[in-house]
Amino acid sequence: MRRPPKYVHHKQDRRDGPGFWYFERRGYPRVRLPGLPWSPEFMAAYQAAMDGTPMPIGAKDVQAGTMADLITKYYVSAAFGILERSTQQVYRRIIERIREQHGTRPVRPLTTSHVRIIASRIQRPAAAKRFLSILRILLEHGVSCGMLDRNPAADVKGPKLKTRGFHSWTEAEIAQFEATHPIGSKPRLALALLLFLGQRKSDVVKLGPQHRDGAVFRLVQTKTRAALEIPVHPMLDEILRATPSGHLAYLTTAFGKPFTANGFGNAFREWADAAGLPHCTSHGLRKAAARRLADAGATAHEIASITGHESLREVERYAKGANQARLAKSAQAKVIAAFPGTKGERNG
Repeated sequence: MRRPPKYVHHKQDRRDGPGFWYFERRGYPRVRLPGLPWSPEFMAAYQAAMDGTPMPIGAKDVQAGTMADLITKYYVSAAFGILERSTQQVYRRIIERIREQHGTRPVRPLTTSHVRIIASRIQRPAAAKRFLSILRILLEHGVSCGMLDRNPAADVKGPKLKTRGFHSWTEAEIAQFEATHPIGSKPRLALALLLFLGQRKSDVVKLGPQHRDGAVFRLVQTKTRAALEIPVHPMLDEILRATPSGHLAYLTTAFGKPFTANGFGNAFREWADAAGLPHCTSHGLRKAAARRLADAGATAHEIASITGHESLREVERYAKGANQARLAKSAQAKVIAAFPGTKGERNG
C-alpha cells in the first residue's frame, strides 16, 4: 500500500475495528477522512482539509454559544473550506469585524430586529448589503450546527443600491485601449481574453493552452463552478498566436508566474490608466462582452451560455437594451419613409 498523504495518520479507535484515517496538522482542526487513502472520496476530503483555515489563536478559550464560537465553527467547516482563497479573504474581513464588535454576545437570543439594528448602523448602502450577505451565511451555519433554530437574518433585506455597478466599456473606449496597447503586448492579450470570452478576471488568469481544444476553450468557472465550452473568436486566435507565453497560463507577471486575481486587477488598472481610461475596469469588459452579444442579436440564454451567468436577470437587461435600440431604429426608418416631410419652406 502507498504511503498516506502528508499529515494523514491511522487511528485504531476500537481493538477489533478497522480504525479510521485522520488529517492531523498542527494549528488546524482534526478531520476524519472517509474511505481509503488515495481514493477519490478520500482525496476530496483531504484537499478540503488542506485548503481549510487554521484555527484562530485562542479558539479553545472561546465561550460556547457566542458569536465568536460560531465564527470558529464556520472557519473550520466544509462550507468555508471549499471557497476560493480570494473569497475566503473577503469573508474574513467582514467576519472579523463581526467578531470584534459582537464576539462575546450569545447567538441564540439574536432576533431579526437585532439584525436590522446592527445593519442600520452601517452608513454606506453597498457595505451594508455586503455585511448582511455574509452575516446571513454565518447565521445559516449556526442553524446547521444547532446553535440557532432559525436564521434571524434570512428575512432582512439590504438597502437598494442606486449604482449601476461597473462601467461597461464602449466601442470607442475599447478602440482607445487597443490604440495604446498593440497586438503582441500583454495588455492587449488581457483585453482580448476578457472581451472575447466574457469571463471574470479570476477565470482569465487561470487560462492557458491546456484549456484550448482546437476551436473551443473549455473551462470551469471559479465562482459558479459552471463548465463552459466557448468557441474561439478569430481575433482572439490571432492575438494568441502573436503573443506566445511559454507557460501554463497565458497571462504571467514579470517573473513568469501566473497572476493572482487581485494582482491582475492591479496590473490591468495600470494598463487602463496608461490608455487614458481611469474609469474602465477589467470587469467592465465582461459587461462589454455581454453587450456586444446582445447588440449582435443573441438571446439572453445565448449570452449566458458564454458568460456563465446563473441568473438571466442581468443578461436580459443587455438583451432588452439592444432590442430597444434595434426596434427604435427600425421604427424611425418607417416614420421617415411614411412622413418624409417637405423640402424648402412650407407656405401658410
